[in-house]
Amino acid sequence: MISIKSAKEIANMKQAGKVVALIHQELAKMIKVGTTGKMLDLKARQIIKANQAKPSFLNYHGFPAVICVSVNEELIHGIPNDKPFKLNDLVKVDAGASVNGYHADAAFTMAVGSKTTVAQEKIIDVAKQALMKAIKIVKPGTRIGDIGATIQTYVESQGFYLPTSYTGHGIGKLLHEEPAIPNVGIANTGVKLQAGMTICIEPMVQTSTDKVKVLSDQWTVVALDKKPTAHFEHTLLVTDSGCEILTAI
Repeated sequence: MISIKSAKEIANMKQAGKVVALIHQELAKMIKVGTTGKMLDLKARQIIKANQAKPSFLNYHGFPAVICVSVNEELIHGIPNDKPFKLNDLVKVDAGASVNGYHADAAFTMAVGSKTTVAQEKIIDVAKQALMKAIKIVKPGTRIGDIGATIQTYVESQGFYLPTSYTGHGIGKLLHEEPAIPNVGIANTGVKLQAGMTICIEPMVQTSTDKVKVLSDQWTVVALDKKPTAHFEHTLLVTDSGCEILTAI
């Protein structure tokens, strides 16, 4: 069941999106040599509490933290731990918050230290550009397959890979709602977007394979090639003429 959000629901999601954007802004300042995932998680908890919001991820299907922190070959769903970040680690942060029961969700990737490698810069840029290219086509009448095709065409043209077992999603009163938003697809297929829909688009980019596995913690998803990965995500509201990014900083 795909839900069209009311003005009141959208207002709550916009507030949740502001909290998520603030989490991103503050955590990005902290990502440096010696910082740990648990330190980021603690800060996210403080921000959520200070803004009268609630964490979307904590205890979701048993997830034990407020944010996901995935490093290097870890792609998504990493559990924050006490391992200090090293120079040139590639850190992915995925955060969610809810206001009055309505969620927003977004992710970013950045390297530890001021001097990223050429390979890091490229995979970060490709994942970010894939998201922005997809956002540009979101409007009423756009189909889900158009989003996947846009991401897939661009990412593969740059020599990178996309896992097919994880997707973006609808969002609202539930963290994950219909429809699923794959990062691969065939243009002019799938559900048509309508004004009032809220969705998350989240390209997940891998270096040399689309294959992944889940670690023994039953959460952390890693690339089988053990090479760098990148992940970006925004929560979007489909408007009458395009879309609004609810999690923009």
